[in-house]
Amino acid sequence: MHIPVMKIIPGLPDDVGLDCLIRVPYQHFSSITSVCRSWKVEIELPEFWRWRKAAGVCQQIIVMAQARVDPTNNHGLKKYSATPVYRLTLYEAKTGGWSELPPVPGLSDGLPMFCQLAALDLNLVVIGGWNPVTWEVSNAMFIYNFVSAKWRRGTDMPRGHRSFFACASDSHRMVFVAGGHDTQKNALRSTMAYDMTKDEWVQLPDMARERDECKGVFHHGKFHVIGGYPTEMQGCFERSAEAFDVATWQWKQVQEDFLETATCPMTCLDSGDGRLFMCRAGDVEVLQSPIWQVVAELPTEVHHTSYVTAWQDKLLVIGCPRFGEPHRAYLIGLKDNNWTKVEALEEYSGHVQSCCWLEI
Repeated sequence: MHIPVMKIIPGLPDDVGLDCLIRVPYQHFSSITSVCRSWKVEIELPEFWRWRKAAGVCQQIIVMAQARVDPTNNHGLKKYSATPVYRLTLYEAKTGGWSELPPVPGLSDGLPMFCQLAALDLNLVVIGGWNPVTWEVSNAMFIYNFVSAKWRRGTDMPRGHRSFFACASDSHRMVFVAGGHDTQKNALRSTMAYDMTKDEWVQLPDMARERDECKGVFHHGKFHVIGGYPTEMQGCFERSAEAFDVATWQWKQVQEDFLETATCPMTCLDSGDGRLFMCRAGDVEVLQSPIWQVVAELPTEVHHTSYVTAWQDKLLVIGCPRFGEPHRAYLIGLKDNNWTKVEALEEYSGHVQSCCWLEI
């Protein structure tokens, strides 16, 4: 029996129909996949996303775990809560638009404090953190798919409760977790990886050292764990780093002087073009091995930097002048080192505790 092939858009050649379909903004994917079978089939093909990228119509999305801000209280004054409630906000780089993701089912009190975010293809992963009411440590993982616009529960992190761990993804399949501390404040050496295709965790070899409050960065095919400190050195950060080679499934030798100074490494990041950046002492720096070189001075409004992310040839810096003040965002072009202030409504000026970038 012959089954006719449905055209993408009746009355138009399929290449024209496809050209229309790849230009649909990501916010409407969940709607158009339910319009007809042919559209759903096209959008679920890996080729669809390659065509979308080749046509230059991808959308760069920065996702943030950001404190909610009530623009005014009963007296008409701005309100910044002493016990912030975190939600997921989005900044679209091309349009400059801000929005909010649907809340995670079951988290009516907001996102876990100190949770980590990671991107896997068209998915956002939210891992761990503390219950904002009970302060209980969570091992839960939640995954949001930008095509279906739905949340689902992933497999929980194994091996007990873990806080302030390093986290990074290869952007496609695996999320890596390392270090942090357990419920007794003991710094950890253990590491693991989450395989999204199998929805399972894989145990990795331990790091050479305990690392609490360390930073995870996926760079040149390796999961780098930067800085942190051991149990007996509470809050005294190290300059060292170590890297897990995914190809050999082994940790490389510890780099003792990876950072120039013993400092919190939370602003370290891979820019996507093979370079490592960080914000320190009022400057943006780039690693020109073996030293860090200043690229530009930070604007005063983000001098106290809470988070940094990057895509293509741009760096987004989020911060405030001093603790407790409204957070602002600035973009710097990595080719010309010029700063541009990102305009946002007051409701998007809350503290950012984690951040990641997706290309859709």
